[in-house]
Amino acid sequence: MPETQRPKLPSSAVSPACEASASPVETARTIVDVDRVDFHYRTSKALHGINLRIPEKRVTAFIGPSGCGKSTLLRCFNRMNDLIDHAKVTAGEIRIDGVNINASDVDVTELRKRVGMVYQKSNPFPKSIYENIAYGLRIAGVRDRRITDETVEDSLMRAALWDEVKDRLHQSALGLSGGQQQRLCIARAIAGKPEIILMDEPCSALDPIATAKVEERAQGAIYDRHRDA
Repeated sequence: MPETQRPKLPSSAVSPACEASASPVETARTIVDVDRVDFHYRTSKALHGINLRIPEKRVTAFIGPSGCGKSTLLRCFNRMNDLIDHAKVTAGEIRIDGVNINASDVDVTELRKRVGMVYQKSNPFPKSIYENIAYGLRIAGVRDRRITDETVEDSLMRAALWDEVKDRLHQSALGLSGGQQQRLCIARAIAGKPEIILMDEPCSALDPIATAKVEERAQGAIYDRHRDA
């Protein structure tokens, strides 16, 4: 049988696997450059010589079997693995905009402002819907109520949630459905205008309708970045 050619996807899909490397994408500027990275949990080696270039303003998916290191690699990009005892990059470099993010002079707090994250399980704060977004802005030094109000509305609109919650912004976020909570977490992540948003299986516990809305907003975030550039 003649070999069939796979259709080209609009977004790049790569798998870290356990010893995988991805070909560089030449059509867009590289924002994340993973260079021969090894990662250990104590004496257990989780990542083996990962090489990967991720272009800016694209959706890039890590695809692979359970336990192959996808989440570990993802958490390397904002150094969330630092919070785990005896877990660290043991070889290679991860560079964002050409800067080695594991260098001793890197401010991890500033890194995490630039690299937002949405987790597998939605984790809204036990606060109002409004405060879930406004709280992070205040921590970042925003004191102007008008700017805060505008950012809350804009973030909820970009997360396709505004119409559903605009009349109950000061009610508890814990009263939202699972899909709404996850979209609130997306709104919270984009409120600070990060350069990169990491999503660790954000739809794994959602129904198909909620999943479609979250995936639509992931694509929409890319459009927004192009529009705002």
